[in-house]
Amino acid sequence: MSVPQQHYKDLYQLMAAISSESEAKKLLEDMLTPQELDSLAERWQIVQELEKGTSQRDISKKLGVSISKVTRGSRVMQYGTGAVKTLLNRLYT
Repeated sequence: MSVPQQHYKDLYQLMAAISSESEAKKLLEDMLTPQELDSLAERWQIVQELEKGTSQRDISKKLGVSISKVTRGSRVMQYGTGAVKTLLNRLYT
């Protein structure tokens, strides 16, 4: 089953409407399973480490994740839309 494009637009508007860390926390806890939330938090840690220049092998060891998960994060950083890098720069510079 294909998800209608309007559903994505609605989701993007929802994300843009978040106004605080507390609000984001509550929304994510309501909308995601604990496993989905863990996975998203893990991905965020991976891309932060990649942005710092940490090697994939060191990230894998530090976070206790498979090298394939780190490689996926690396592909996002190299070939994604650039949104992750933009947000990392916004948050940490």
